[in-house]
Amino acid sequence: MTTPAPLHLSPAARAWFANVLTEFDLEPHHVHLLKLACESYDRAEQARLAVAVHGITYLDRFGSPKPRPEVAIERDSRIGFARLLRELDLDRDGGPEAPRAPAIPSNRRS
Repeated sequence: MTTPAPLHLSPAARAWFANVLTEFDLEPHHVHLLKLACESYDRAEQARLAVAVHGITYLDRFGSPKPRPEVAIERDSRIGFARLLRELDLDRDGGPEAPRAPAIPSNRRS
């Protein structure tokens, strides 16, 4: 697939995007997941850098320490990145699926 890496991604994310497209034969919907994974990676890195500069807490108006919003942004972006990677399934070599938690029952019909 010859989809160019989105320009809004960081250089590292653009390089990874291009590398994945050359190494794997992705369907169009997987390319969208890859873009979202790259964006999640970039967001986590932005938040990580902000935490490195400002610390993990701030003092509220009462002088009590509170977690900075960037801590949650970094956590959520990392979780999103990991989930998107799992959905892309780039590690599979045709062997058995890795163990994971069972699916959550939903209102889908059997």
